[in-house]
Amino acid sequence: MESKHYDVNVNVDTTFVADQSQPDNERFVFAYHVTITNCGAVSAQLISRHWIITDATGHIEEVKGDGVIGEQPKLDPGESFKYTSAAMIATPVGTMHGSYFMLADDGHRFEAPIEAFRLSVPNILH
Repeated sequence: MESKHYDVNVNVDTTFVADQSQPDNERFVFAYHVTITNCGAVSAQLISRHWIITDATGHIEEVKGDGVIGEQPKLDPGESFKYTSAAMIATPVGTMHGSYFMLADDGHRFEAPIEAFRLSVPNILH
């Protein structure tokens, strides 16, 4: 079954970066800490990324590019890769989601979905 053969799990935690943010200028910076784990049976390399970033006004920014943080990590079954990056939005709350495009050692291409996660200034939501 393909889903077990090619299975990459993505976990994301976020942090508000107050010292780089300027709320008066509609600049809110968030770091996101990503753990990518190959839960499948075949080694796979992360080739590219596609992010969709939405702020509280509904403004959407799409980000596409090769790899992550300048790398295209190859993950053997059971192996994880961690990295931290950042996003800037114009509101104190927003969301991100997307996918990683993966290439398995056997030539199979597949997407690893990244479920939506919240970007929010601490204590902004009750």
